[in-house]
Amino acid sequence: MARIVMKFGGTSMAGIERIRTVAALVKREWDAGHEIAVVVSAMAGDTDRLVGFCREASSLYDPREYDVVVSSGEQVTSGLLAIALQAAGVPARSWLGWQLPIHTSDAHASARIGEIETEALNASLAARIVAVVPGFQGVSDANRVTTLGRGGSDTSAVAMAAAMKADRCDIYTDVDGVYTTDPRIVPRARKLQKVTYEEMLELASVGAKVLQTRSVGLAMKEGVRIQVLSSFVGEDGAPRPGTMIVGEEEIDDMESQLITGIAHDKNEAKVTLAEVPDRPGAVAAIFGPLATAGINVDMIVQNVAHSSGSTDVTFTVPKADLARALDTLEKERATIGFAKLIHDPRVAKISVVGVGMRSHAGVAATMFETLGARGINILAIATSEIKVSVLVEEDYTELAVRVLHTAYGLDAPEVVAA
Repeated sequence: MARIVMKFGGTSMAGIERIRTVAALVKREWDAGHEIAVVVSAMAGDTDRLVGFCREASSLYDPREYDVVVSSGEQVTSGLLAIALQAAGVPARSWLGWQLPIHTSDAHASARIGEIETEALNASLAARIVAVVPGFQGVSDANRVTTLGRGGSDTSAVAMAAAMKADRCDIYTDVDGVYTTDPRIVPRARKLQKVTYEEMLELASVGAKVLQTRSVGLAMKEGVRIQVLSSFVGEDGAPRPGTMIVGEEEIDDMESQLITGIAHDKNEAKVTLAEVPDRPGAVAAIFGPLATAGINVDMIVQNVAHSSGSTDVTFTVPKADLARALDTLEKERATIGFAKLIHDPRVAKISVVGVGMRSHAGVAATMFETLGARGINILAIATSEIKVSVLVEEDYTELAVRVLHTAYGLDAPEVVAA
């Protein structure tokens, strides 16, 4: 017998028939004798609809009331799933975030989970009652409903698994695991059996949409084993094998695994400040105001100083924050002293990730040579211990992903028809 947290996303909960399918998946695990807690998202599209209502009601809405509204989508699906489970002969009840409770900070719309009280939940599981918990929500010390930010149900599930000391946390999505790259771009992408926490954290942060970055970081911190698999089942009603997100100690022969995956992200915009005075404090004058404005900066390149005593500074920001970033920099023009402000939203970040980089040389060289051979110009570079990212023109995104996938030997064997 195992203790398992099962999390289902919006596409899995999109309508009563899909909820019945989810109930059947939960019943399989319950019939096997496992203790089950289920974390659910709102139906696909519902959260966007609720956010739209808030904005329509007032552009300056109270974030505390916003959380009350947008958290209601998960309340609906948790109740419906409990009903569907009961109809299938599985004892179940729903628990809202404040009923457990799930304690969070009071940063409405972006709260952080602090503690989950599990006494009532453990008693329910011990009585063989499936607990259905709405993701994405909790309660603050002021006894107000809070939400964790978009994609927060993944974090809710991992936090629940950590608090319950669950054997694993199963994240059911519309894909059947983690692939070496996006299969829609590279049909010969391979599904991975296991990925380390660090690799998944890097992949999630550079564009892979399988898991929310916060949830992976929490899983790594708490040692929660995650399985990513699809809620779209085969004819036998069983889910297809997924991908395990685990610690390095569970990965066999890591030395031979050079590159795990390639991710891309088109949600970046490039900003260049030309002719910035080359003096101490100049860079701080650029990035300090951006930080104050809550704008995250990613890749940064500072050119060698010109003979005139100035330099160019290039960096990327999320495309959605580009307008605010430009406005912030223009207001600081006199302080920074730059001559020109140039921006380009038509760029993409391409990243190769793998723990094997720690013990293998030449990973970056292979990337640069492969892109250069196809005439793809590199606009910026950023590296970490297990990642190399480059910025390229957006039109080259798919070509870059395909040629790098082949260059690193990630293509699955070609199937030859009999």
